[in-house]
Amino acid sequence: MLIGEYTHTLDDKNRMSLPVKFRKEMGKSIVVAPGLDNCLSIFTTKEWQKVSAKLSDSSMLTTDNRSFSRFMFGQAVIVDVDANGRILIPENLKIRSNLATKVVVIGVQNRAEIWNEKAWNDYKKVVETQADALADKLGQIGVL
Repeated sequence: MLIGEYTHTLDDKNRMSLPVKFRKEMGKSIVVAPGLDNCLSIFTTKEWQKVSAKLSDSSMLTTDNRSFSRFMFGQAVIVDVDANGRILIPENLKIRSNLATKVVVIGVQNRAEIWNEKAWNDYKKVVETQADALADKLGQIGVL
């Protein structure tokens, strides 16, 4: 399980170290894909296969399914984790998520996310003010 929040540096070659606690669990090759809320999502290849299967099972006859599949698959890349635990963030994904020198990597159970540091801090402040209401909604549908 991937959990926690880690601040890392994106170097001038677009390389970033994965948090040490994530490296063993994620393996030597991972998938970096556009995420929601303007972050990037990182999946193990096994988890990516699950996401792929679910999206592939959806009907391509609906506009929403086609659009979301294009969004996810069209920009996703398989990247190798080097001997130093670093990954290369493709330029198009770096620009898409407005990543700067300081990034935040968070564990979200079955995936990790990479955020622009300021965007993450702003997002986190908003969600923290809504946490009680969100928990209430999730409780009403039986999640919590």
